Amino acid sequence: MSSLTGPAPLKTSPLRKIARDIRYERRATVPYPPGETRFSMTRTRRFAEDPLPVLLEAYEKHGPVFTVRILHGNSVFLLGPEANHHVLVSNAANFSYREGYYSDLFPLLGDGLLTIDREFHRRSRRIMLPAFHRQQIAASIATIDEEVDRALVPWRDGQKIDLYEWTRELALRIAMRALFGLRNETAPQAAVDFEQALGFYAADYLLQALRGPRTPWARMKAARARLDVLIYGEIRRRRASGERGTDILSLLLDAEDEAGASLSEAHIRDEVMTLLFAGHDTTTSTISFLFYELSHNPEHAAAPMGQLIDETLRMYPPAWIAPRRALGEFEVCGQRVPAGAAVNYCSWASHHLPDVWPDAWRFDPARFTPAAKEALQKGAYVPFGGGSRTCIGMRFAQAEVDVIGRRILERWRLDLDPGYVLAIRQMPTISPKHGMPMTVRAA
Repeated sequence: MSSLTGPAPLKTSPLRKIARDIRYERRATVPYPPGETRFSMTRTRRFAEDPLPVLLEAYEKHGPVFTVRILHGNSVFLLGPEANHHVLVSNAANFSYREGYYSDLFPLLGDGLLTIDREFHRRSRRIMLPAFHRQQIAASIATIDEEVDRALVPWRDGQKIDLYEWTRELALRIAMRALFGLRNETAPQAAVDFEQALGFYAADYLLQALRGPRTPWARMKAARARLDVLIYGEIRRRRASGERGTDILSLLLDAEDEAGASLSEAHIRDEVMTLLFAGHDTTTSTISFLFYELSHNPEHAAAPMGQLIDETLRMYPPAWIAPRRALGEFEVCGQRVPAGAAVNYCSWASHHLPDVWPDAWRFDPARFTPAAKEALQKGAYVPFGGGSRTCIGMRFAQAEVDVIGRRILERWRLDLDPGYVLAIRQMPTISPKHGMPMTVRAA
C-alpha cells in the first residue's frame, strides 16, 4: 500500500521570509492596490494590538481591496462578499496557503490541511472527509456530553470562574478523547505540552524571530518533541496491535483515497496536530464570547442556539484572517493585484462592514433566522472559510459549542464581573486577552 507523497519541507526562518517578501515585491509587474504603503511603526503597532479599526478605516478610505504596509512588506486585504467569494471559490486556485503567512505554522503543525496546497491538499482532504461525516459527529456527541457533564459538576451558585480557562481545559479533554482516544494519565500532560507549544504563536512577533535556548522558539520545539513522542508512539502501538476505536486517529490509520493511497505516520501526525490546533481554540473562544454577549444582552438567552452561535461567530470569528500568496496576477472589485503579493481575506473585518451588516457592532441572533441566512450574499459570512478550504472540522466544532452552550443555559446564568473590559488577543486566533471572569448564578 502506497502513501501520499507530500511537498518538500518548508524553510521558515524569519530572515528567509523577509527576503522572500522583498523579492516578490520587487518583481511586481503591476502596482499594488491603493492604501497605506509607506512604512509606519505606529501603524504596525496598531495592527499588532488592534487590527480591526486599521482595516475598517482602510476600507472606508480605499474600498474592498487595499494595501497595508506592515513592517517590511505590503499586504493586500480583500474585504466584503465579492472579494471573499473571489479568493475562496471563484479564483481559489490562484492562491497558496503554503506560500502565505500560514507557513509560520509549519514548525508546529507540519504538512496538515492548513499548510498544504493543490493536489496534495485535495487528496489529503478526501482521505480525511469520512472522519467528519455526520454519522461520525453524531457518535462523538456522547463523548462531548460526558466531558461537559463532568466539567459542570463542581459549579455552585455564586461561584467565580474564568470561563475562558474552564472551556479551554474542557475543549482540550474533549479533543484528546475525540482525536486520540486518550482518557488516561497521558491526556493531561499532552494538553499541557500542546498549550506550551501554542504559546509560541501568542508571543510578540519579534520574540518569535529569536532562536536559541530559553526563547519562545526553544520552548515550542521542546513541547513539540514531547507531543511527537506521544503521537508517534500511539500510531505505532495501534498499527502493531490492530487496536482501533471511534476516535479520529483510528479512522486515519485505515483511511485510503480513491487510488488506494494511505497516510504515512508523519502525515497522520501532522493532520492530528492541525485538527487539535484548529479545533480547541475555536470552541474556547466561541463559548467565551457567546456568554460575554449574553451577559450584556440577557434578552437573547432564549434564542435558538444555532442563531446564538452564528451571531457569535460573525462578531468574533476565531480564524479571523487567512493569509495567502497570489500565484498569478488577478483583478477583483476593479483592482489589479500583482503576482507574488501577500493576500489576506479577513472574516473579522468583513463581518463588521456597515454596508453588509447594518448596526454591525450589535449582537443580534435574528440575523441568522433561516430566512435571513437564505438571503445572505455569497461570501458575506465566512467564519469557517469556504470552497475547498472550508474548515473540515466545522460540524464537529458547531456540535461541541452547541452542547456546551445548551448544558450551561439549562441550569445557569453567567454574569460578567463588574468593571471587566474586553481586550482581544489576535494570535494564533482571536480570544479574550485577559480571560473571561464570570459569576455562576442558578437559572
